[in-house]
Amino acid sequence: MDELFEKMKKLIADKLEVDEDKITMDSSFRQDLGADSLDTYELVYAIEEEMGISIPDEKANEFETVRDALEYLKSQQK
Repeated sequence: MDELFEKMKKLIADKLEVDEDKITMDSSFRQDLGADSLDTYELVYAIEEEMGISIPDEKANEFETVRDALEYLKSQQK
């Protein structure tokens, strides 16, 4: 796994209080990891802080899975 995914896993595990082992690229934030809308907002904020980027609300609302969030982050790192 790449470094960005590992960083994301730590953030997700911390914010959503889930075991890092349960987090995969295809984990759904709501269904698999039990996040509600407030959890997702806090997670997006933590990602913005950690990665030093800004994620527009309309984009953040499109994040269904860990892969969705990761692909967006990668697209912003160019």
